[in-house]
Amino acid sequence: MKKNRLLFYIVLAIILGIIVGGACHSYLRIDEAKNIASYFNLITDVFLRLIKMIIAPLVFATLVSGLASMGNSSSVGRIGLKAMMWFVSASLVSLFIGILFANIFQPGVGMNLEIPAATATIDTGMNVTGFTLKSFISHIFPRSIVEAMANNEILQILVFSLFFGSALAYVKGQSKHGVVMEKMVEELAKVMFRITDYVMRLAPLAVFSSLASSITTQGMGLLFDFGKLIGEFYLGLLLLWALMLGVGALFLGKNATWNLARLLREPCMLAFATASSEAAYPKTMDALDTFGVPKKITSFVLPLGYSFNLVGSMIYQAFAILFIAQAYNIHLDLSQQIMILLTLMITSKGMAGVARAAVVVVAATLPMFNLPEAGILLIIGIDQFLDMGRTATNVIGNGIATAVVAKLEDDYDHSEEETILVMAETKPS
Repeated sequence: MKKNRLLFYIVLAIILGIIVGGACHSYLRIDEAKNIASYFNLITDVFLRLIKMIIAPLVFATLVSGLASMGNSSSVGRIGLKAMMWFVSASLVSLFIGILFANIFQPGVGMNLEIPAATATIDTGMNVTGFTLKSFISHIFPRSIVEAMANNEILQILVFSLFFGSALAYVKGQSKHGVVMEKMVEELAKVMFRITDYVMRLAPLAVFSSLASSITTQGMGLLFDFGKLIGEFYLGLLLLWALMLGVGALFLGKNATWNLARLLREPCMLAFATASSEAAYPKTMDALDTFGVPKKITSFVLPLGYSFNLVGSMIYQAFAILFIAQAYNIHLDLSQQIMILLTLMITSKGMAGVARAAVVVVAATLPMFNLPEAGILLIIGIDQFLDMGRTATNVIGNGIATAVVAKLEDDYDHSEEETILVMAETKPS
């Protein structure tokens, strides 16, 4: 299956998923629709399980081989510092855009909801216990690499891989056995990329089932009822995309940035349709490789970005919190909004590995500013549609960040002209 053909099938799957889901919602009873949706969910679950199956060994193998090829710890620290500077800057910008758009459009104004009594117990369905900076920092370091891989804890796998890769770089300089182990890890990475190719053949089917399931149970009416809120949020995402591509062009050049965006279309579409960043991870690596980013940089910066550079999720969090405050007629002055921004800069770093993480962060942040936790229920129903946009934004943000870090490292394999030629080729995916 070629790249352009897979992209075509994904787009076709989105269209068919909307049509089939709308038909099921219209012509089936509620209980029948839920039963059909459960079978659609089964297909999506199988695909995401297969993706999760390959993520841990893929991250480990690519990162360790990349670190071993770097040969010294100074380059690792230098790349990490540049990546974190980009991540922090991008995070601040995305949070600011979320707050700005919530103040401009004021999506919650006019709802005039009554603030629940302090004694009222509201089940938001969100597990936010222990969601603190302290617990996040301790959680970074794995108790067991087996446990980390079993739970797909990307940040923990990254920490272990840093130690393993650095040690391997030292050992290979001392004996031939280290060189043999490095070759074994490189071959493991090749095997995992081949398995990824097999799994990705199921992507269009998973995309179809994911959308068909959501619309079968919730219907298209939900989109129209909350159309204004969804539209305003996507306008914010559009501005963020424009800024990221614009800044990327300053570092990479206009043509190269445009070509990178074209290469990232497929993983972005996959992330959008499945609302899963993990589903897009292998294809994002493939796109960056085609663009010319060395694997040693991609394998380090990309998983790091999955924990510290979720810009789409951050703009959502700021937007959602102010929306909830407006819905309950709670005024937040400028100083309070700045405090929300700074708080989210910290709490959002604990999102990696948490189910529906962006919503969990919102639910955990609300009580910090005396906002009703029940407000999370206002956006739960449409979260699937918001999640699709923010997940695709996370993918494009991490793709641009990785390419820029490679450029800053002056470790860039293709010129703009070569990138255009690479894109013109039809390469099996």
